[in-house]
Amino acid sequence: MNSAPFVVRSLLENDLYKFTMWQTMLHRHPDAQTEYVFACRNTPAFPLAELKEEMEQELDHLCTLSFRDEELDYLRGLRFIKSDFVDFLALFRFQRKFIRVETDGPALRIIATGPQVHVMAFEIFVLYIVNELYFRRFPQEPAIDEGRKRLAAKIAMLREFGKEPQGRQPFEFFDFGVRRRFSGVWQEEVVATLAREVPEFFKGTSNVYLARKYNLVPIGTMAHEYLQSYQAFGVRLRDFQKAALEDWVQEYRGDLGTALTDVVGMDAFLADFDLYFAKLFDGLRHDSGDPFVWGEKALAHYAKLRIDPMTKRMVFSDALDFPKAFALYRHFRDRTLTGFGIGTNLSNDTGLKTLNVVMKLVACNGQPVAKLSDSPGKTMATDETFLAYLRQVFSYVEPQGEGQK
Repeated sequence: MNSAPFVVRSLLENDLYKFTMWQTMLHRHPDAQTEYVFACRNTPAFPLAELKEEMEQELDHLCTLSFRDEELDYLRGLRFIKSDFVDFLALFRFQRKFIRVETDGPALRIIATGPQVHVMAFEIFVLYIVNELYFRRFPQEPAIDEGRKRLAAKIAMLREFGKEPQGRQPFEFFDFGVRRRFSGVWQEEVVATLAREVPEFFKGTSNVYLARKYNLVPIGTMAHEYLQSYQAFGVRLRDFQKAALEDWVQEYRGDLGTALTDVVGMDAFLADFDLYFAKLFDGLRHDSGDPFVWGEKALAHYAKLRIDPMTKRMVFSDALDFPKAFALYRHFRDRTLTGFGIGTNLSNDTGLKTLNVVMKLVACNGQPVAKLSDSPGKTMATDETFLAYLRQVFSYVEPQGEGQK
């Protein structure tokens, strides 16, 4: 039996966008049946298959947990979280029968299959459990020491950057690092340090547990799985993005107004993002492809619709570090509002090679679903026929070059 403490400390330690998507699915499509599959996109230092037994134990533990009363009270206090959803969470338990762990040679396979409202929340837990089990195999003190040095250098970089003339809206960034962190303890140290040292720049975290603990703003709206699900919800495939955005508008009625743009590519997204949606949503989130090209396309779209881009926000969240975020801010700062979600570079920058792990929705209601990324290497699907059909429907052209999330 593993003598180390269990990885998961609380069911609240999840990305905010899991809760917001979860609520929408509970209200709009409570009967959806789905399949999520774990994958590692790069080569780890040792076969992840070696983690199978520990992973089984961690999932057994996860399925014993429930939300605490004070956590439910916190969620109930968020104005966009509805009371009946919190009542659902009060009763919620992960069901072990819906998730299994297998090995395929050196690879670790984790598959969650069942009602979406019971399996969708597995994703973030699975990812950070795998990460923490993996990095526990390496010497801890040298990694944390190096992480602290790098964090101190980032804080110094932020303070130096702060001496520059700021735009019409100041530089703001958020922690998006829960899924691929070195460990829960290290992510907490990073978040607490940033909140203490650079509060003028650091404006929140996607980790709801840490947001509550440190009185920070929880950050997040929607992820790819939300829009992908609508590929199987009975609307014409060509209309799935519009159906997903419409349900989001009806669910949140002005809150959580940042739309994700790259499920079938930015061009296809903008074709659906008409004046109605452009007025209703506060802004857009970039998660693949060249961020400068993406931003210019967004600004041109707003200009075409005669919408003042200074009333909208562009959130960048694709493999960011501070130099890249600073460059994007300088480029767009006087033309629109910006925000920067930084993940692995904050929560897992310790000198060790990180894992590029994902757990993606691959099927819904017995049908394949897929994402057509704006970056090569990030498209994920299990059905090539459906993928080809999706490309045809949205006139999708495969991007060239290297890329990974």
